[in-house]
Parts: sequence; C-alpha cells; structure tokens
Amino acid sequence: MANDTAVRRLDLGYLVRPSSETGGPHPRVEPVLAYLVRHERGLILFDTGIGEADPGTEAHYRPRRRPLQAALAAAGASLADVTLVVNCHLHFDHCGGNPLLAGRPVLVQRAELATARRGGYTVDELVDFPGAVYEELTGETEVWPGVLVLPTPGHTEGHQSLVLRQQDGTVVLAGQAHDFASDFAADHLARQARLDGVEPPLPGYRSWLDRLAELDPRRVLFAHDASVWEPPYASGASAQGK
Repeated sequence: MANDTAVRRLDLGYLVRPSSETGGPHPRVEPVLAYLVRHERGLILFDTGIGEADPGTEAHYRPRRRPLQAALAAAGASLADVTLVVNCHLHFDHCGGNPLLAGRPVLVQRAELATARRGGYTVDELVDFPGAVYEELTGETEVWPGVLVLPTPGHTEGHQSLVLRQQDGTVVLAGQAHDFASDFAADHLARQARLDGVEPPLPGYRSWLDRLAELDPRRVLFAHDASVWEPPYASGASAQGK
C-alpha cells in the first residue's frame, strides 16, 4: 500500500577513492549521501555520514565531512526529530553519525552487525557506542506501512536497501548495493536480457534484483552517486513509448 512519504537527499561530504580501488589509473572523488524519509510515523534517516577513523584510513580516503546536524537543518529537521536510523551497512562512511543518535533504534541486518563486531571491518567506536540500540533484522522486513528493508548483499554480506512505496511509485534507497546508477542499470538490463532469452554469453546479475523487480521501482538512489536510476519507460508501456 502506498503511503504519503517524502525523501530528501542529504549531502554529508565526500571522500577520495584511491586508484587502487577504482579499477583505473586515477583516483575518484565520491559524494557521501544520506536520505531523510518523512513518514506519517516519523522520520527515518538512511545512513548518517562519515565517521572519524584511524590516521591510516583518513590518509587513504582523505574525507571531507559535512556535519549531520547542518545537513538535517537544511532539510528542516534536527537530530531530535529522527525516529529510526537505517544503515545500508556499517562501514565508517555510512554509520559515522550514529553516535549522535544514541537511544534511537538502528535497523541493521544481523549478519552485518555480527561482522562489524568481529573487528577489523569498521571503526569499532561507531558500532558499540554509549546508548547504541540495535534492531537486528534477518532478511526482508516491513518496518512501517509501505517501508520495507530488503537485503541487497554484494558490497557486504549484510548490505540492505530501503524500499518506499509512494503514491507515484516505488523509491529504492540502495546505498552501496551498486556504486553507480550506471552499474545498477547494467545489472537491470542483464537480467532483462536473460528473461528475454537472449543467447549466451550474458553477464551475470545480483540475484536480489529479481525481488526488487517485483516491487516495480520507479526511482533508485545511491550513497556514492548523485545520479538517479529510472526505468526507460513506464510500467506497461512498450520500449517505443506507446
């Protein structure tokens, strides 16, 4: 059932991904984006920005942070207004503001939290901070009417996305399920080609795209890409736009 929800993108700074991680000869500057969801039950914050890391990590990624408080204020909200936190995963550039929201439930996949607590995965102080309250999920969960947490493993085993059923169609906050909208588009088309019976060889695609397709996404938004994926034509229309 669709609900009257609204989504606001929050700019929380950027980091510089070194060439050793870009697959090319040059480093790449990537935004760090969070999303504020206004729902009749309250405000959901999807990701919370870049946390303070050890000197080696700081030098590796050279982050520039925008305070979460300032980003929320620009969206007409404050830390006190946030009802729920959902992290796509617990790397330091996605859960950095969690300690500012002590006492608020943080929704995370059980597998992700277990991995983070084993050490050597993220900044420990961003996981088990004073006042941390976790709601551990195992698989797909409807957390509020029209608000669905969907496991989207790949970047990490416990990665999850947030699916919002809106009046004008489904919006997916995909976090780092794909690094870029173009990567998502490529996987989406690889799946379609397979369904259309195109002869192999064909690229593979992430299996959770089958479930996501059932939810008929109209817009997919990402954590490190300001581009938005939209289907090339409306549901039920032909590729020629008829």
